[in-house]
Amino acid sequence: MSVGDDLLRVDDRGLACGAGAFHIDPWEPVEHAIVTHAHADHARPGSARYLAAEPSVPLLRRRLGEDIDIEGVPFGVRRRIGDVDVSFHPAGHVRGSAQVRVDDGQAVWVASGDYKRGPAEDDPTCRPFEIVPCDVFITEATFALPIYRWPSPQRVAAEVLDWWDANRADGVASVLLSYALGKAQRLLALLAARRAARGEPIDDPARPVYLHGAAVDLTDLYRDAGVVMPAATPVRDLPHGTDFSGALIVAPPSVRGGTWLRRFGARRLAFASGWMRIRGNRRRRAVDRGFVLSDHADWPDLLDTIDATGAHRVLATHGYADVLARHLRDRGLDAAPLETGYGAGNLDDAEMSAATDEASDAAAEEA
Repeated sequence: MSVGDDLLRVDDRGLACGAGAFHIDPWEPVEHAIVTHAHADHARPGSARYLAAEPSVPLLRRRLGEDIDIEGVPFGVRRRIGDVDVSFHPAGHVRGSAQVRVDDGQAVWVASGDYKRGPAEDDPTCRPFEIVPCDVFITEATFALPIYRWPSPQRVAAEVLDWWDANRADGVASVLLSYALGKAQRLLALLAARRAARGEPIDDPARPVYLHGAAVDLTDLYRDAGVVMPAATPVRDLPHGTDFSGALIVAPPSVRGGTWLRRFGARRLAFASGWMRIRGNRRRRAVDRGFVLSDHADWPDLLDTIDATGAHRVLATHGYADVLARHLRDRGLDAAPLETGYGAGNLDDAEMSAATDEASDAAAEEA
């Protein structure tokens, strides 16, 4: 088999490996599903058997059901499946997130899932990304525009603490929107590290932290795995009439526009996301403050990662896959978009279109 042959190809159920009789992150039920991580667009219910990186198993059981047939494999350990060797390697996206290396003895393919780059201190909740040399690299393209470049996560954590302090001084609650799996726990871990660096206690009764129910069990799993975070009380466990002034409430973006927020009285609303790099997204998301913090690779890290793999062929999935593939072809690589059923970073079509327009304008201004 040459590098040009498709060891992995998309069929109507997902990214399929015929030589191994399995699918990677299938969007329809299959006999054997290999899963990169526990986000809902990559981990879907109904498959007969699941294989995943070992740290991801508790999260997958929480998401897909305690009774699923799942096996966890340590990072770097090769498993023979059919006619191929399969191994998991850290992707740095969320806890347990993995790249899947598939080797048939003639070519090596790597399906990266979602990933981000950076040292361990940038995300205390998961293993940092590992470069895996390969012939064909399947990369995400969620933020594949030159405008997307991330600030230091430590700086962002300091900004969040300053915002919280200002809100406390004004006697209002601070509601911080972040995705329930991965981002919420990363924010709490970064805030704990930042407060420790300032010589402050991680837990302070004068600075209570509360959690939306969607993040409670997932945060407990991170805590059970040894991730250091401030104590956080579920909002659902609090009595009626609780005073939330000065508190930090971490909740998923889905609470915007609903009645859940009313219980906090005077409040300020912020959203932590890579999409906040584009100013207009703060307005579209109807928040007072945006913090630029992403669990995906930015534009420079996407390009650096692709170069570092040594891949001769690159396939780009979701997000700005067409843009990334075109840029790589201009640089002389064999590159193309790969249509899959994965998400585009939780942005709907209208917002994606608006973000593309504004990002293009911003890039032109910076050029």
